[in-house]
Amino acid sequence: MRVEISTLYGLDIYTDKGLYVGRVNDVQLDLEEQKIVGLATTKLNPNLFDTTNHGVIIPFRWVLAIGDIVLIRQVAKQFKKPEKKEEEI
Repeated sequence: MRVEISTLYGLDIYTDKGLYVGRVNDVQLDLEEQKIVGLATTKLNPNLFDTTNHGVIIPFRWVLAIGDIVLIRQVAKQFKKPEKKEEEI
């Protein structure tokens, strides 16, 4: 898949099941291989991620298609929010 890097910035990311993941904020590159290896994602879906973090890196190998949005494989199981532990008294 060939794509100009500048076209990725600001695109919304959705899974192939239609679930909103976040927005592309930056791109992680492998300069030796001359390829994109990840998408730095912000404006994360609070149902999938702990939103106290600044963002996550989505591996580019998960990308299925790029157009008006970025379509990735369903990854809800990989990015489930951590369960909050109850405080012990």
